[in-house]
Amino acid sequence: MAIFIFFAALWYLSLFSQTFFQHRYAAHGAFTMSKGWEKFFFIFTYITQGSSYMSPRAYAIMHRLHHAHTDTEHDPHSPSNSSNIFSMMWDTRSAYQQILHHEENVDVKYTKNLPLWKNFDKFANSAFSRLLWVAGYTSFFIAFATSPYQYLLLPIVVSMGAFHGAIVNWFAHKYGYINFKLKNTAMNLLFFDILMLGESYHNNHHKHPSSVNFGQRWFEIDPTYYIIRFLSFIKVINVVLVPNHRTAIR
Repeated sequence: MAIFIFFAALWYLSLFSQTFFQHRYAAHGAFTMSKGWEKFFFIFTYITQGSSYMSPRAYAIMHRLHHAHTDTEHDPHSPSNSSNIFSMMWDTRSAYQQILHHEENVDVKYTKNLPLWKNFDKFANSAFSRLLWVAGYTSFFIAFATSPYQYLLLPIVVSMGAFHGAIVNWFAHKYGYINFKLKNTAMNLLFFDILMLGESYHNNHHKHPSSVNFGQRWFEIDPTYYIIRFLSFIKVINVVLVPNHRTAIR
């Protein structure tokens, strides 16, 4: 039981860091926060993502490129450019590494207003840090696993962020329904998205990238949006653009 509780907690905490801090804040600037809170969420993201931590700066640039070049050869992660989901995951990793280490010639328009903590990111992205997390996860499984089958979850734990990204970037460009006609393949993967904390409303997101609420229709519940509202209420963040829930579906 401990393994499943740990897995579920890590799934949602890691996913929250990705959708709240790296995606909605770093990539799209949907809300602002002080430098103090920004450093807090750097650390929170590192703790919750562990061995699969991604630099908010590098993530944001890669994601902005995805929006600018969706489904084209310049898209850093698109099913249109990969034969299978694992190939796309590897391509995504390669694109991330190139951006992280400044090996990619990125247009300056994609690098504006990014969260930056160079020394912290250097450590968090180091092989030493990742190996420490892997050792910690493995030790936890050795201590608490009650069946050999539970070890099948360990590779997912180690690469949790990559799995989160693959679910949206692969399946939400292949399966689902659309609310908006777009010039790309982005679709809403789930009708009621508790599994991905609102990230699966991909068609809505490509229509309104900077909206803090990825849901558009009455049944499209975006759990992260309500957390954002709470954090805004207690003055941790300041929401830049209040979403219009009456946006027409077309």
